[in-house]
This record gives sequence, structure tokens and C-alpha cells, in this order.
Amino acid sequence: MGAVLVIDDNAAVRTALEVLLALDGIAVVGAATPDEGLERLAAGGVDLVIQDMNFSGDTTSGAEGVRLFRAIRAAHPGVPIILLTAWTHLETAVDLVKAGAADYLPKPWDDQRLATTVRNLVALGRATAERESIAAERRAVRAALAARYDLKGAVYESDAMHELFVTATRVARADVPLLLTGPNGAGKEVLADVIQANSAVRDGPFIKVNVGALPAELMESELFGAEAGAYTGAAKPRAGRFEAADGGTLFLDETGNLSLAGQAKLLRVLETGAFERLGSSTTRRVKVRLIFATNADLKAALRAGTFREDLYYRINVIELKVPPLAARPSDILPLARHFLAPGFALDASAERALVAHPWPGNVRELRNAVQRACLLAREPVLSAAALGLESASEGAEREPEPDEIRAALARAGGVVARAARELGLTRQSLYRRMGKLGIEGH
Repeated sequence: MGAVLVIDDNAAVRTALEVLLALDGIAVVGAATPDEGLERLAAGGVDLVIQDMNFSGDTTSGAEGVRLFRAIRAAHPGVPIILLTAWTHLETAVDLVKAGAADYLPKPWDDQRLATTVRNLVALGRATAERESIAAERRAVRAALAARYDLKGAVYESDAMHELFVTATRVARADVPLLLTGPNGAGKEVLADVIQANSAVRDGPFIKVNVGALPAELMESELFGAEAGAYTGAAKPRAGRFEAADGGTLFLDETGNLSLAGQAKLLRVLETGAFERLGSSTTRRVKVRLIFATNADLKAALRAGTFREDLYYRINVIELKVPPLAARPSDILPLARHFLAPGFALDASAERALVAHPWPGNVRELRNAVQRACLLAREPVLSAAALGLESASEGAEREPEPDEIRAALARAGGVVARAARELGLTRQSLYRRMGKLGIEGH
């Protein structure tokens, strides 16, 4: 655990703060001059700085404190700074707070307010450091996966998607069918791309068929081909998708919509690699890696008799479930930024609206919303209004993270009413959240 560094030329001030903060178990180290303070900071182990604004006996302008503040910010941008003085003009303090100071307290200070501010800032700093350490470790793990496998530029942040890609790359070379399940637009096709790119047949053809988009009467001919005269309009023989994918991968999306007759032929291909074109008795053989995808409940289809049980257990050797976007909110902003047109950015209101939106259409809906906003926007920085999502969170109070609450309280000097306004909460709502988290305020 680090310490609070008090930079003040008055030894009595340093001692008083040491005694006050010791009540909360916070260690204090002192420095009498700016140079001594900067040396102590360089040695490390400092969580927070409380600095005076005047160090020479005949100086009350605050210029020394401004120089010290800027030096600390330049060398240690992550260390919060509380300004403490009896002389500096309010305008100077306001300017420094805008420049990044955590708070400004006059001498003589209010013990409760100062202790609360320090306590919250120290807790926030430690939580932030821990979070950054975890984030750095996660980035390293993801970078290692991307270096070892071709992830086709997949954008994600959530642990759920990372584990899914880990599993996908692990089974990519296995010579077994794979079943990808999940709602429409969640990313099943992206997952299929990653599997094919890391498979043993990645240099072969990769054929994609949306079975759900094919009329029932054309499914069999599309998949298995047809001879001339096999159906009205079949003027000449044509190869199906299985033949086109020979030696590579065939991705069958919306498999749950395949007719029972088509399912029977598909089962035979899976078991023997053999099939006949529609209207032909000639048996053909192919070697194809099969990836199936569906948003349907295949177990319900089994009970309804619309999906063959033997086919279900044949294609469901390994199932990879893609969660809906709402179940992995940490992916929303990285994906939204990825979909932005060059030169565009999101403001804070847009980010809040994006995270609050339920995304029933999943990643596809998110992509369309961002791309539409870029096309119609008059400004390069998109707001919630530009995205058309502001109504998604109307009437719903946002749920800030614990670190957000601590940071807002620190900036408000522990004054709950001010912090609540910043967070967009009522004072009572913030008090309830503080109570659950054990955070103090006044």
C-alpha cells in the first residue's frame, strides 16, 4: 500500500495531517519543499499528494504551487492532487481543478471533509490500479491468442467472447461438425470465419449458405445440385454447394429451417460423404468440413417433429453458444467505435445510451445504428440524439460503477448532493448505493 505525500513548508501542517489520516490507517510522508516533494514522488509508493500553494514566507500569489502542480502532473499524471492553501485566489484553484486537480481545500480545513476526500481518492486510486493491472493482463492474454491464431479482426472485450474464441481456435482443426447457436446478429458468422481460418482446410473453398433464405423447393438443389429437367426451369445440370465446397468448408446458416427431405440427405452426407443431385441416381462423394448455425431451438424442433433426432445428434458434436450482445455489455463500446466512419467519435451521452440500449438485434443492430448515425450526422462527434437511442434509457436511472461513485464524491469533496447531480442520480439513490458499498459522505 502506498502513502499520502504532504508537501508543505509548515511542519505543523504535515504533523496535523499525519495524525488525522492515521485514524483511517493511511500512512503520510512529508516534504517541506517542492523539490523534496518531487524527489519523494520519484521514489514511488505515493497514492495521493496534498500540496501547499505557497512555500516562501513572503509569497501569497500561489505561483509556486502552480509550478509544483504542473511538474507533478507532467511526471506523474495518474497521481491525484489536493490543493491546500490559505492564500491562493479562487480563480487559480478553479483553473487547476479544470487542469486535473482532484480538489481544492482552504486552510484551516474541515477535518471531516478532508479525511473523506482523501479516503475516497485513495480507495479510488487503488481500485483503479488494480483494475488497470487486471486489464493489462487481459490485454496480454488476448494479444497472445491473436498472435497465435487468425481471429479475422474480431472485436471484443468480454470474457465470454474471449473464452468462445479460445474454444473455437482449439477445435478448429478437429474433423468433426460444429454447431453454432445464438440469436440473429450476435456473431455466429464471425465465429465461423475464425474457425475456417484456423482449420486444416483453410486454403480450400469456404462456401456460405443461408438455408433460411432459400425457398423449401430449392433447398435440395442448392445444397446437392440438380440435373437438367429435375424441376421446372432446370435447363442444364448444376453443381450444388457441397460440390463447390469439396476440399474446404461449408457453412450452413439457419440449419433449423432445412426440410425433412433435405435433412435426410444431409445426414447421409455427414455419415458417408455421398449424395445424389436432384433428379440423378449417380452417387457423388465430397470431403467437406461442415459448420452449422441456427438461432432456432432445435430441441423444441425435435419435440415438434420438424427436425430429425439422428441429424441433431450428428451435427451437435461440439456446440458453441454465442451470447446476445446484451449479455456482454463490455463489447458494446469497442464494437461501436469499430463501426464508426473515419473521423467520427462518440461523446459521453452516446456511450451511455449505447450501453443502456437492450440491442434486441445484437451486433447487427449496433452496426446499423452507428453507420446510420455517421451518414446522417451534422457533427463528427456523435451524441445520444444522433444515434436515436436516447429514449432507450428514458425513465431508467443509470447504475454507476462503484469507482464512478467514489470519483464523483472525491470531486465533490464528499458532498453527496453535488456528486448525485454529476452522476444523474437523486440524492436518496446515491445514499442507498453508498450504504451498500460502505462509502461515506456528507
